[in-house]
Amino acid sequence: MTDAAFFSKIETLSLKAIAELIGAELPDDADGAMQISDVAPIDTAAKGHVTFLDNPKYVGQLEKTTASAVICAKRYHERVPDGVVVLESKNPYRAFSEVSAAFYPEAAVPMAYFETDGGISQAAYIHPSAKVEPGVCIEPGVSVGANAEIGAGTTIGAGAVVGQGVRVGRNCHIGANCVLQHTLIGDSVILHPGVCSGQDGFGFSMSATGHQKVPQIGRVIIQDRVEIGANSTIDRGANRDTIIGEGTKIDNQVQIGHNVEVGRHCVLVSQVGLSGSSKLEDFVAIGGQTGVAGHITIGMGAQIAAVSVVKDDVPAGGRYGGVPAKPVKQWFREMTALSRLAEKNK
Repeated sequence: MTDAAFFSKIETLSLKAIAELIGAELPDDADGAMQISDVAPIDTAAKGHVTFLDNPKYVGQLEKTTASAVICAKRYHERVPDGVVVLESKNPYRAFSEVSAAFYPEAAVPMAYFETDGGISQAAYIHPSAKVEPGVCIEPGVSVGANAEIGAGTTIGAGAVVGQGVRVGRNCHIGANCVLQHTLIGDSVILHPGVCSGQDGFGFSMSATGHQKVPQIGRVIIQDRVEIGANSTIDRGANRDTIIGEGTKIDNQVQIGHNVEVGRHCVLVSQVGLSGSSKLEDFVAIGGQTGVAGHITIGMGAQIAAVSVVKDDVPAGGRYGGVPAKPVKQWFREMTALSRLAEKNK
């Protein structure tokens, strides 16, 4: 059996072209015409490959690499073997991603699930009142509801449901089996398979006689260039909108409650849970499996460590972690004190 190749690749890039792409200076003794055939991880890279080093944990592998070129910070220059061209970068990981995108331009955006000419499958159902712009790809098993709108250049993956009145912008990718209700989506948004947006928020008036369901009359608004990972869920607002800000990146299996406001360019890692009416300002980053209580604010640029519980407001720029979350320096001191106490008692 031949090896499966899911992405087409350009044949080669010259070393000079790669250096120009990432804004690196080519060393004086380097051959700018040298042809690079592929990107590769540092432990398997060979002649003809370009690789990178970002994490100092892998410096030992850098010292043994047989790649033709390596992208790394200036401080690692002396650890690179003779004959390997160094392309210096202050952000090697980002630079390597740019080179990878140049070799594999299809891989930056999810592919269609079926071979298609970009048209509408006969196995899809589109309500007569829905508005679908030219150049939309709608795959088999898709259902598009009444008065829904889908912008040009968008792909709706197999089995997805675009509910009535939902609006999807241009150049979006809606993955297989996504379900969209009460949702407005901007341009260049990527939803990976299984994303559910706009379902009821978890709202009940609880009492000794039973729990009365509170109508959830808000929407979900997903702004431009947001990417949401597989099987994540976003509840619509109760009496206002749930908002996901421009450029935010959300990992798989994240739960966002009703009335939540997520700012621009935030990062939420897998299994984060945001309780209702919590607010994240711009550029907040939250590590995996962290829970955020309702009705609190996490300030601009704050960072929350993985497996934490945030129950109080976090100031802008704060670095917090733990259960409950607290400033990381305090958290580390407490963990050190506990460790010493346990060792002493042992």
